[in-house]
Amino acid sequence: MRDVITRKEAGKIPPFHLLSMPGMEASEQRSCADLWMQDRIESSRMQRSHLDFAFFPTAKAKIRLGYLSCDFHDHATSLLLVELFEFHDRGRFEVFAYSYGPDDGKNMRGRLKKCFDRFTDIQELSDAEAAQTIHEDRIDILVDLKGYTSNTRTMILTFRPAPIQVNYLGYPGTLGGDFCDYIITDPFLTPPGSAADYSEEFAYLPDTYQPHGRRCPIGARPTRSDAGLAEKGFVFCCFNQAYKITPEVFDVWCKLLFNIPGSVLWLLKSSRAEGNLRNEACKRGIAPDRLVFAEEKPQSEHLGRLALADLVLDTFPYNAHTTASDALWAGVPVVTRAGATFPSRVAGSLLQAVGLPELIATDIEGYYDLAFDLAFSPERLSQIKAKLDTNRLTTALFDIGTYTKNIEKLYETMWQRHLNGLPPSIIQT
Repeated sequence: MRDVITRKEAGKIPPFHLLSMPGMEASEQRSCADLWMQDRIESSRMQRSHLDFAFFPTAKAKIRLGYLSCDFHDHATSLLLVELFEFHDRGRFEVFAYSYGPDDGKNMRGRLKKCFDRFTDIQELSDAEAAQTIHEDRIDILVDLKGYTSNTRTMILTFRPAPIQVNYLGYPGTLGGDFCDYIITDPFLTPPGSAADYSEEFAYLPDTYQPHGRRCPIGARPTRSDAGLAEKGFVFCCFNQAYKITPEVFDVWCKLLFNIPGSVLWLLKSSRAEGNLRNEACKRGIAPDRLVFAEEKPQSEHLGRLALADLVLDTFPYNAHTTASDALWAGVPVVTRAGATFPSRVAGSLLQAVGLPELIATDIEGYYDLAFDLAFSPERLSQIKAKLDTNRLTTALFDIGTYTKNIEKLYETMWQRHLNGLPPSIIQT
């Protein structure tokens, strides 16, 4: 893949694929994003020239926000965002949704619709028509929640339907090109020295970039046997998607299982990955039945069973995102390794915001040592859990009210710079 990027071959590698590939640098991820969009932007040049959206910035009582996504239903992104949408200050903001995803008929869809001043389904519109709709609604700040994840329609942003366009939450990296002005981030996630690896300017939140509310009911805790776990033994856990599990990380997990007698590794069930992972465990001297696979559950049930885990083991270089904050909300510590790219620093950002930086390792050896020490030292693990229990409701990670005020300050600063005729620049609350 590096050869394709070095040769600057446009449109060959989807940027999302690079996020979980070991050894890839943030600069290469930016180059890949630039190349991915190069031909696509050129192909729409005539249409964009024809539309030629104009903006006439004027001071107003309310800034008009537009959120663009296909995940306005029972989806991890919406689970993170719904309380932010509900907390938005309607005296200062009008909030619009532009949805190009399905209506799954579940409660979350109805709850989300109530969050917005206007909820517009743009599934049947072309990218140009969707952009026209957004522009006609006079959106001031358009916030893309998908980036280059599945079913994205990032092309809508290339038409520039809003004067300010923002990359937020759904995609852990730069969009490349010149069609997005800001990326919402935090100082741990993207230190100022990494700015050259992003086409967007950094819009810094003070604690963590990820929202997570407190109205997340935790269901009843099942018994271990109900969850398919042995009644005794240490439970390592990772509910990340299987594509994030690299050989290097799996080596460490198996080494932990080998050195902690009676321990098991609790993973999310995957019809394609389960057999492969059991086979790989066998190759590393681990009995296949020490890998236990959990069925997908509704959110409250999932949070309830998480408490059965003793310790969450993160993946690298693509960390846990929602799965990490869910575990912390359920009271389960997470051990992570922080790298140099956006996706490799997300869990570290969350741990910083919940007051547990001691669970962040900087290399693979430190990651193993930290996990082993906690598994082998019940007293230390108990102290960490007690600290997490205290911090959950007193630190920044789950304080959605303060988080919402901080992101609104970013939006207001973006808008004021635009009114003043200033270009996008690094901003912070």
